[in-house]
Amino acid sequence: MTSFTKVVLFTDDDGRARFRDEQVALTEGSPQAALSSLLPSGGYQLRQSPVGFRSQFHCSPHPQWVFILGGTMEIGLQDGSRRRFGPGQHFHSADLLPDGASFDAKVHGHSSAQAGNEPLVTLFVRG
Repeated sequence: MTSFTKVVLFTDDDGRARFRDEQVALTEGSPQAALSSLLPSGGYQLRQSPVGFRSQFHCSPHPQWVFILGGTMEIGLQDGSRRRFGPGQHFHSADLLPDGASFDAKVHGHSSAQAGNEPLVTLFVRG
């Protein structure tokens, strides 16, 4: 069976954001064009961030796919680790604030930043 690797940014049981890989089965289509089943979505937004953009730590407002169309995005986690995504790469951002928690910038969420010499262009697809 063919699969697609879905990189997921999620909130772990301790309230901290982490990455994990999940496999999405490609069970439809043909051997030359293997497809997943149809997945739900709730609209999309395009964003351009200038060279030098950097956010504070924050949680995702809702689960969403993030596709990098141009430039480089760097995601920073509370443990000090960072991961970069370039054009054609993606991740599913689902590091939501845990139910009943008050946001604590020393525990929750992730930071995002533009990296390199090109503006960052991203496509956000809610889902």
